[in-house]
Amino acid sequence: MFCRMTYVFSKRIAQSVMLTSLAVFISAAPAAESAADCPTPTYVFSWAQMDNCGVTPRGGTTTGPAVTLADTPSDAWKALQEPGLSSVQKDRRAILALAGDYRVNFEFLETIGYTSDYKRPKPYQSWATERVYVIADDGDFISLQHIMVMYFQTSDPDTGQLATQGPVVMKHWRQDWRYQDRDLFVFGGDALWQHRQVPENLATGRWSQAVYQVDDAPRYKDTGFWQHGAHRSIWESGDTWRPLPRREASVRDDYDVLVSRTRITVLPTGWVHGQDNEKLVLDDSRRPMAMLAREQGVDRYQRIVDFDFVPGDEYWRTTSAFWAQVRDYWTQIERQDASGVRIDNRVDGTPHYAPLFGYAERLMAGETYDPSAAQSFIENTLSAYVDVRSEP
Repeated sequence: MFCRMTYVFSKRIAQSVMLTSLAVFISAAPAAESAADCPTPTYVFSWAQMDNCGVTPRGGTTTGPAVTLADTPSDAWKALQEPGLSSVQKDRRAILALAGDYRVNFEFLETIGYTSDYKRPKPYQSWATERVYVIADDGDFISLQHIMVMYFQTSDPDTGQLATQGPVVMKHWRQDWRYQDRDLFVFGGDALWQHRQVPENLATGRWSQAVYQVDDAPRYKDTGFWQHGAHRSIWESGDTWRPLPRREASVRDDYDVLVSRTRITVLPTGWVHGQDNEKLVLDDSRRPMAMLAREQGVDRYQRIVDFDFVPGDEYWRTTSAFWAQVRDYWTQIERQDASGVRIDNRVDGTPHYAPLFGYAERLMAGETYDPSAAQSFIENTLSAYVDVRSEP
């Protein structure tokens, strides 16, 4: 979900940072050092025999100031533990417990190579501080929006003293939860998205989780059951096809689909987003041809207190109406009665999030929000990336 962070700050952070930061996040990782040049190895699970620096993590290179972790259960966790709740009430409260203020660590590591010429890539690590908002809750549907608010520690080139720079505020991913959902909009490979219908007996008692990219374009969707206990609540999906994640799309072209099984574990002071991924190669007809590797991912959301998320609140207050229109656009695309929808990530080298982030930045800079003008901009911009197909 997350991408590499490398920022260059002046004494004043330009407003354009938020627009350009995603492109900077996904810059290619440097080549592995030779064994002779290897610094002290970083411990990485499952690769105990390190014969070179190939396991030195790539990803976030920035450092944030210290944060204060919550050391007592959240009110949302306490509400989840109340006696006498029905299963659906427990499910809802577990989902609502995902909201809040967090320090997040993102880690991904390939643990198995399936090919004879397999060479393990660098693992990925990064971090963030973000607030998760409940932006919709109508009982059977809950929507959660992640907003990053980042502060960074930099060293003064003249004095060597550390200084805190920021904030950098950015809209991050969104997750929608729907009870007993029977219509899944899923990735089929080669930028194609299609509907998959869930039989009624397989939807009963389940919740779907739909994950959306930073500009509300679809990322993946699947269903699963919640299981609740005294110390944790767990939701687990089936195998779900996804496009390449941003952390790899700029540095990998040797596979076509990330096949992922997700487990979300809600805890008293946070939650963990675990992923068991396999990297799949498709043939020209979008049929599975070969598996390259298995990857483990752990995104750890630790609740924090006394952190300044006010800039994120201001961003969302100023831009939320615009982003609601963007969500509506993608919802209408998903509801098209067609055999498939092609969504290209880039047109003429420009990713579809870039112009939308630019429009939101103009609103932050004081431009008057005009719903009609915003709608025209959204439709004219995204239509270049979207192709609704009438034939398979």
